[in-house]
Amino acid sequence: MILYLDTSALVKAYVEEQHTAKVLGAINEATAVASHVIAQVEARSAFARLLREGRIDEPGWQTLRCGFMEDWQNYMQVGTTRKLVDLAAEYVEAFSLRAYDSMHLAAARILQEGQEDTVVFACFDGRLNQAAAVMGLGLL
Repeated sequence: MILYLDTSALVKAYVEEQHTAKVLGAINEATAVASHVIAQVEARSAFARLLREGRIDEPGWQTLRCGFMEDWQNYMQVGTTRKLVDLAAEYVEAFSLRAYDSMHLAAARILQEGQEDTVVFACFDGRLNQAAAVMGLGLL
């Protein structure tokens, strides 16, 4: 099983939140973990916000960021292509998704096309999960 993480799921792998155990369990079971390249920017933004808001200190932020970047190098990173952008634009309209949510959905769909393994989509947004189910992706 290939686990595709949108940013909401990805952050839960590094920051203790509701559903963190579920995400970590799925990561451990997966043969590969994937996400769109924009997730690096989104996740690091979330980590920086934790520092700004005083929810973590500077050493904690450094540890969090370094651990994430080390793991990130081992993740399957789906890049932006014309096909992905066109699909994402269709999904914005078809499913009333936010722009980056539609990019994640398109990335998971493109990843699914070339795989024999099942792609399981992990996110914690109801509308995005509904769209992923309609598109035939497994859900976490």
